Amino acid sequence: MAAGDIDPMHQFSIEPIAGSFNGGTNPFVFTNSALWTLIVLATIWFFMLGGMKRQLIPGRWQVAVEGLIGFVDDMVHASIGPEGRKYLPWVFTAFIFLLFANLMGNMPFGVVAAAHPFTVTSQFTFTGVMSLISFAIVLGVGFWKHGFHFFSLFVPSGVHWIGKVLLFPIEFVSFLVRPFSLGLRPFIAMFAGHILLDIFGNFVVQGLQAGGGGIGVSILCFLFVTFISALELLVAAIQAYVFAILTSLYINDAVNLH
Repeated sequence: MAAGDIDPMHQFSIEPIAGSFNGGTNPFVFTNSALWTLIVLATIWFFMLGGMKRQLIPGRWQVAVEGLIGFVDDMVHASIGPEGRKYLPWVFTAFIFLLFANLMGNMPFGVVAAAHPFTVTSQFTFTGVMSLISFAIVLGVGFWKHGFHFFSLFVPSGVHWIGKVLLFPIEFVSFLVRPFSLGLRPFIAMFAGHILLDIFGNFVVQGLQAGGGGIGVSILCFLFVTFISALELLVAAIQAYVFAILTSLYINDAVNLH
């Protein structure tokens, strides 16, 4: 690639930090993806630890943690009902991991240090595995509680048998697509947003280097980058919420066969 060319895909490259992909003697390679996964997990652990003091008069940190847990708990209870409490650990885990991973991937750490963040949720491997876990919970709960009657989920009640025959394969395929769409949604949101930021960030630099009318283009692109950056923070929270609420609704289908 020639100097000055825009490569928006480079930010998603998984690169080794320790070890080698090219026939090294060590079969285990520590990558930038693994590093930022550990950073996200450590940040979540620190956040939760600081808010679990159980003080009689809670401080702001404890209020923040309890408020976040209460928010997800209310969402699970509203979606599933009284039985939702037993599924809260996974829904909350998925929610807070996506939230922190998305937000940290948008932090401008590279401005103050040579530590450009790697957004782990921009890799379908992460979001796809999380959606498969949610799907496994749905299947496990459905067959455990209802046995083969779980298949009645794909047959709408009150429909003529001809309609049931026609609708069953459609509903079944739609159900099988759920884990793919569940994992694809946060991946696409982070992936597309980061590409836009990289492209227009390069336009800002190239416009300043060109001078003249390019400065005006740089100003417009900078304003666009600012807007997209703010939107990315909003999308980071929304995608975590959407994943959690859809997981709750899918579990509700398995629990109550709606």
